[in-house]
Amino acid sequence: MKSPDHLPLVVVQERAAANGLSAHILPTSATMIGVCMTVMSIGHLGPRGDMRLVIDRLLAVDALVFLASALLSFMSMRSRRAGVRLEAWGEMVFIAGLGLLALGAVALAFSLR
Repeated sequence: MKSPDHLPLVVVQERAAANGLSAHILPTSATMIGVCMTVMSIGHLGPRGDMRLVIDRLLAVDALVFLASALLSFMSMRSRRAGVRLEAWGEMVFIAGLGLLALGAVALAFSLR
């Protein structure tokens, strides 16, 4: 693979545009994994119960969803042929992770006394 210094400017700009969304999804997904872990830790300060167990499991699965999104985004930035397709999958998985996180937030809000 040639270094960016030896590529025509058009090719460098096309690669940057193709990886634009993935460059945002990757760090945000990693941050959201941390958010899931933080909320799980804060949830342990409250009383024990069945609802807490459900929320913990939901957030653990959500952290894995965000991990999958981060991996797809990373692979899309590294892939030449399948980059656009992987980026689209990464975006869809990221949106699903946000939905799960919102569901967890609502469940947590209703479980607090």
